[in-house]
Amino acid sequence: MRQPIFTGSAVAIITPFQKGGVDLDTLGSLLDFQLENGTDAIVVCGTTGEASTMTYQERAETIAFCVRHVGGRVPVIAGSGSNSTENAVTLSREAERQGADGLLVVTPYYNKATQAGLLRHYQTIADAVSLPIILYNVPSRTGVSIAPESYAALAEHPNIVGVKEASGNLGNVQRTRNLCPADFTIWSGNDDETVPICALGGKGVISVAANILPAEMHRLTQLCLKNDFAAAGELQVHLKDFCDAMFCEVNPIPVKTALSLLGWRAGELRSPMCPPSAENLEHIKAVLAKYGLPVI
Repeated sequence: MRQPIFTGSAVAIITPFQKGGVDLDTLGSLLDFQLENGTDAIVVCGTTGEASTMTYQERAETIAFCVRHVGGRVPVIAGSGSNSTENAVTLSREAERQGADGLLVVTPYYNKATQAGLLRHYQTIADAVSLPIILYNVPSRTGVSIAPESYAALAEHPNIVGVKEASGNLGNVQRTRNLCPADFTIWSGNDDETVPICALGGKGVISVAANILPAEMHRLTQLCLKNDFAAAGELQVHLKDFCDAMFCEVNPIPVKTALSLLGWRAGELRSPMCPPSAENLEHIKAVLAKYGLPVI
């Protein structure tokens, strides 16, 4: 039986940019905040980390820094996806070389690969590395969704250990559970679906909200893992407005804005990302106040 890379709450951590580069000092402080508040794994250079706007060198250096700073206290999972299979292999090998514990590999975006193309893409990457790979299904951003039958085929590869499921299709999650072996792990890719996916056998969440509420997201997943779904459901409902606010504009615009409002040096958004509208800025401020988070 393959063991999950992690169970509980992994933060999809932001990348703080300052003056055109990665602000590693602030990243270190953000990592400390996560570790002090119970986060179970770090996902670096993912969507929330704006990896698609980073150079290969920046990604390698940021992954290496996270690995050194975390020092084995929790797993570090590196985003290494691309819409080019060859580039994804290169990124995945580099992440392995830098010491990552696992890889998060998003479906190829823009290309809109067929299911056969997805199988070839992921199997090629998995053959090229020895690290455990988490598939990342987020059709709202990539234009393609992995079918449950494709999960079943990919689960046969020893390096493909599970999926971050952000399709919003709970029916497909159930079908995936029926088709895949028990050691193929499902993690929620949407904060507000953490409890439903865990109730269907999931093992936690890869979370945007945890950038700001790491202790709460950790507690939410621990309640699920203890099968206390009554209490978990109450907490999920309580967190709903906050989770929604973090997606009032395209991720990571709201979460980086919120961190900056709370006094963190979250830094600039890389183009084509831009600051939120005036209306959404006020909405983010109001939600922070609702949850007792003081704006500085």
